Amino acid sequence: MRYPSLDPVLIHFGPIQIRWYGLMYVIAFSLAYVLLRRFGTRGNGDLGKEEVADLLGYCAVGVIAGARIGYCLFYDLPRYVQHPLGIFAVWEGGMSFHGGLAGAAVAGWIFARRRKKSLLMLGDLGVSVAPVGLFFGRLGNFINAELYGRVTSVPWGMVFPGAGDQPRHPSQLYEALLEGPFLFLILWFLRKRSLPRGVLFATFFLGYGVFRFVVEFFREPDAQLGFVLGTLTMGQMLSAVMMAFGLFLYGWVFSDCKTG
Repeated sequence: MRYPSLDPVLIHFGPIQIRWYGLMYVIAFSLAYVLLRRFGTRGNGDLGKEEVADLLGYCAVGVIAGARIGYCLFYDLPRYVQHPLGIFAVWEGGMSFHGGLAGAAVAGWIFARRRKKSLLMLGDLGVSVAPVGLFFGRLGNFINAELYGRVTSVPWGMVFPGAGDQPRHPSQLYEALLEGPFLFLILWFLRKRSLPRGVLFATFFLGYGVFRFVVEFFREPDAQLGFVLGTLTMGQMLSAVMMAFGLFLYGWVFSDCKTG
């Protein structure tokens, strides 16, 4: 298939550029706010409308800061040890989902302590809308022709600019569908059930970890890292930690229900 070559820059205003990737973030946070308003102020959400906006603000800062720090630590540490000011050069690219998740978790913990809210309730609420951001983020990766897949002979393989002349898996789209609509529907289905707090949180960690681990077999490893353990990539190692945490959280939530 032919890669639909798109200019990563949506609009030029002289030296100012509005990029598709940035627009994806704006759309993702806007839709997340709408869904948080719906989920958080109904049923057992226990959040007021102003608290929803504050929570999203906390998480936005946590996601962006965590994603950047996570990339520097997990994917290119030697470079940033030598050039620490490069950490702030976000326009050069380099964001890690796993770091962003950690940043959002820290932000949620701070919010929970300050507002005296249940951390598990906030976790369930946050992961219910997270697939929206993941979907649009992966679309942004596809438009930027980055994080593409490994060389393949499948009919839908694409030749990405800057990646040689061989067709590759459009792994960004695989991730967009699995981590976005598919994971969202799983969480939506569980939201309709009377389940203990923390189940959605655990399901997100396990579900994302499994989907990301599988897709990494089709995704080109980061050039500066390659494979980090046998045939496993850094993304798979971090996703394995997510899966383990999800299973641990399942056990903790249900054991707490039995003892409670």
